[in-house]
Amino acid sequence: MQSAFGLDIPQHLNEACTPARTALIVYDMQVGIIRQLKDGAAIVDRVQTIVQAARAADMRIFFMRHMSLPRELMGVFQLRMAMAWQRVDTVEEVRPWFLRDSPGFALVSELTPLPSEAILDKITMSAFEGTPLDIALRDCGINSFIIVGVAMEIGIEPTVRHGADLGYIPIVVTDACGCGDAEAAARSVASMRFTGDAILTRTEEIVATLERRNGAATQP
Repeated sequence: MQSAFGLDIPQHLNEACTPARTALIVYDMQVGIIRQLKDGAAIVDRVQTIVQAARAADMRIFFMRHMSLPRELMGVFQLRMAMAWQRVDTVEEVRPWFLRDSPGFALVSELTPLPSEAILDKITMSAFEGTPLDIALRDCGINSFIIVGVAMEIGIEPTVRHGADLGYIPIVVTDACGCGDAEAAARSVASMRFTGDAILTRTEEIVATLERRNGAATQP
């Protein structure tokens, strides 16, 4: 750990990941999204493993959900984006896939949040835009976050970049982040590795780190 001007400056995973100062963000693990992925079941398994490790370490956990607005409430960007994603040519053909309380909007059953965990809904790609996430993290003294979920190239990379601009240390568990396009996801990972804002890790390493932290915290 580097120190300067009265500040500790984490450089490695075990330094940046401390349960009292780190939160877990579970991004868009929703029924209607997971069923679109070929490896959806494997992603659910890895995310579930990390959630369990975070709970054992008493880490704060926030679940994000992507929400569609009714078509009548979509603005210019929302309609344009929906037409592009749904590959349709007219506004009339747009179908809001993730309306609140629709079957596809729900989190997968394997990841039911506890009463002590939060669910935040968004209509944006960054988990920080238009949600109380940043306020909640800062109020709890959080300075780093672990992120897992779907999709790497659509929402996780924007959240990581936004989080870094807000002064957090993002920790990305790459094999617990699903994607719709493998090549685009690989570009996202390569870009994050190049810029150096985030710490990149994998499920086995982050779980072992949390277990070590939890073991140290419970020593008499």
